[in-house]
Amino acid sequence: MKVPNSLALVKLCCRALDEKKAEDLRVLDVSAQSSITDYLVLATGTSGTHLRALRVELEKVLDAAQTHIVGIETAHESGWTVMDAFDVMVHLFTSENRAKYRLENLWKDAVEVSVAKLLAVPKAKEPKRRAATSRKKKVPKPKK
Repeated sequence: MKVPNSLALVKLCCRALDEKKAEDLRVLDVSAQSSITDYLVLATGTSGTHLRALRVELEKVLDAAQTHIVGIETAHESGWTVMDAFDVMVHLFTSENRAKYRLENLWKDAVEVSVAKLLAVPKAKEPKRRAATSRKKKVPKPKK
């Protein structure tokens, strides 16, 4: 499955992070401020182990979407992982590092994208119902 655009890729990342219980998920559209990426996805993990699980899940999702991962930066016990998928950069933090680096403040001119809308499952269209037609019941002809 090839991802058609960067917003679709953001949706995939958000769903994967949400399913793995990432906290404080936020998406910033930085396309007007950055020449290297269109979106920043920020999420908090509860521990180093949780951050690793989030990263592994994102790798699986991006691989399944045939999306090239430009790079992954994570220092042992740093509490911060960055995944670069070119049009989308994902930053995974422990809560301490999220508060310390406050990337949302660095990108305060960016437009925040509603995560709730990204996670919403589109409603399936109900099939059109046929108008009730009167069907005549075939009655067998009496035999003579």
